[in-house]
Amino acid sequence: MNTGSDEPGEVAVASDETGTDEVRSEQERALGSRAPEFVKARRLLHVSWQVGIFIIGLAVVVAGIIMLPLPGPGWVVIFGGMAIWATEFVWAQLVLRWTKRKVTEAAQRALDPKVRRRNIILTTIGLVIVAVLVGIYLWKFGVVMPWKIKDQ
Repeated sequence: MNTGSDEPGEVAVASDETGTDEVRSEQERALGSRAPEFVKARRLLHVSWQVGIFIIGLAVVVAGIIMLPLPGPGWVVIFGGMAIWATEFVWAQLVLRWTKRKVTEAAQRALDPKVRRRNIILTTIGLVIVAVLVGIYLWKFGVVMPWKIKDQ
């Protein structure tokens, strides 16, 4: 459980010389523990704080994993658990930054007019295929409501 620094109250800083000023300012934000100063000042209390944050984040992530096959917002809960971990751990902060960057890139690609047109065409074709299959089923078997099924 590394906070990115050996000294209490000291934080690690991520830097990338290839970005623009806006991107660089986001990346230069302090990484590491966001625990209150009085917690960081005492080693045992800080380690206890980290263990508590880790356990709470783990519980939230496990709940999200359980929600993936079951009804519920699984991915949202998993990323919520990662955000809890990111309050204390550098690796989680870096994972969240990477995820945010990838989601932003995907959103930009989805807004591209060519991609939107392709998605609309594919959705329309899929809906037509489903409508034809439902029509064939209804033509062949008709509509039989479950409460009107006769004993055979």
